[in-house]
Amino acid sequence: MGVFDKITKLKRNRTFGYSPRYYKNESGESPFKLEHRFDKYRSTVDTERGLKRKLGSAMSDLRREGDRNLKIRFLIIFGVLLLIFLYIIDFDLSIFLPK
Repeated sequence: MGVFDKITKLKRNRTFGYSPRYYKNESGESPFKLEHRFDKYRSTVDTERGLKRKLGSAMSDLRREGDRNLKIRFLIIFGVLLLIFLYIIDFDLSIFLPK
């Protein structure tokens, strides 16, 4: 193991906590922090790792109400694509109809 450590171990990037001497910041954040303008509205940014926490965040996203028109549009598109797929594989829909 010790022989291959230089090849297999990944080096981590160094981070520096530099703050300018005469910079007055009201929010307390670093002026050099880069983030997208919509990051504060996203639920997937800076999430904790682990399967349990990922499933928990997915379930909370499902519980949160979204745009009703978006859900209806998604269901219509999904239904059309499903019918196209069933047509391509030549699925017989008559098994669902009463005789």
